[in-house]
Amino acid sequence: MTSTDGTPVRVGVFGLLGSGNLGNDGSLEAVLGYLRADHPDAVVDALCGGPEAVTARFGIPATRMHWNRAEYRTASRVGAIAAKGLGKFVDVFRTAAWVRRHDVVIVPGMGVLEATLPLRPWGFPYSLFLLCASGRLMRTRVALVSVGAAEIRNRPTRALVRWSGRLAAYRSYRDAQSRDAMRAMGVNTARDEVYPDLAFALPTPPVSAPSGPPGPVCVGVMDFHGGNDDRARAEEIYRRYLDGTIRFVRTLVEEGRPVRLLTGDQCDASVVAAILDAVDSPLVTAAEPASLADLMNEMAAADTVVAVRYHNLICALKTGTPVLALSYAAKSDALMDRMGLGAYCHPAREVDADRLLEQFRALEKRSAELRQILVERNLAAARQLEDQFTSLTAAVFPATDHTHAHARQESP
Repeated sequence: MTSTDGTPVRVGVFGLLGSGNLGNDGSLEAVLGYLRADHPDAVVDALCGGPEAVTARFGIPATRMHWNRAEYRTASRVGAIAAKGLGKFVDVFRTAAWVRRHDVVIVPGMGVLEATLPLRPWGFPYSLFLLCASGRLMRTRVALVSVGAAEIRNRPTRALVRWSGRLAAYRSYRDAQSRDAMRAMGVNTARDEVYPDLAFALPTPPVSAPSGPPGPVCVGVMDFHGGNDDRARAEEIYRRYLDGTIRFVRTLVEEGRPVRLLTGDQCDASVVAAILDAVDSPLVTAAEPASLADLMNEMAAADTVVAVRYHNLICALKTGTPVLALSYAAKSDALMDRMGLGAYCHPAREVDADRLLEQFRALEKRSAELRQILVERNLAAARQLEDQFTSLTAAVFPATDHTHAHARQESP
């Protein structure tokens, strides 16, 4: 696609991409698929957390989001603290210069407007604010696409998130609760729409319904210590989550069920190691997924999934595999409810192994029925995301030849 002066449209993608989180990279993959289909002539690059990984996997140029390479390390020495402060100042100009080179910048999904996991205001919220403010100043349209949001109590973080939302040219959310949260924080959401998470636009591997005796169970784990408001009891939350998960896995093994441990971020490896150490059995194995496609392949081969991370849940739902959510935020409950499995949520902060097993058995009894429900809900989600991409093209891309987008919309 070209702009009105005949030059290719310049599209930037922005976020904590290439940093080891499979869900974030899956959202990027979905947006790149849309751009290739609807805007094949667009010139695309990224401003992100892991530029080398993004370029290696997706084949697009990428720039590091922060001047200070130690941005996400805790600074205790005077020199490190000074470097962080200088980095915040330098990033104002680096971000503005990057934004200026683009016609459109897309923030692909992710929970960029929430603080359901530990988050400091001068980390990513500050970076997102710089992006959106630069977009407004440089007249570059910034689009927050199918993002997650949650009402934030911390005042500096809340202010940065509110102004990021206000300054963006386009906003859509991955659930109604996200839109409600932004409205509650002072953003006019009258024209904002709700669509499924972008990961629902990714290809789904072939799936065959289980037959014969009970088969493998995938257990998605997380290095979970609660959210911003749980810092005082973070270790207690983690220990309860881990102990409950270990008890759950041990019971499945005692019943002869193979268990496959899955992660969603590099930091989850320590949890896998703790479970393998506590449940010493050949029936418990661990995968090393490098993408959401890898996760979906694992889950497509399972009878049932139990998972914590939001995008682990999505992968299970996309493959039509019944899943029980260890829910740590309202977004998980909303997702499960939207896909017809709202009854199968368990609080990640207060894991009760006996109750978890009870819910797991109830889920498996309805397996065939739930698989059919998921087929229907997935078809609906795919249609809604087609509408999302059509809306995005009309809202933020230059008003010129949309032939490719129309062709995509009209194809059978």
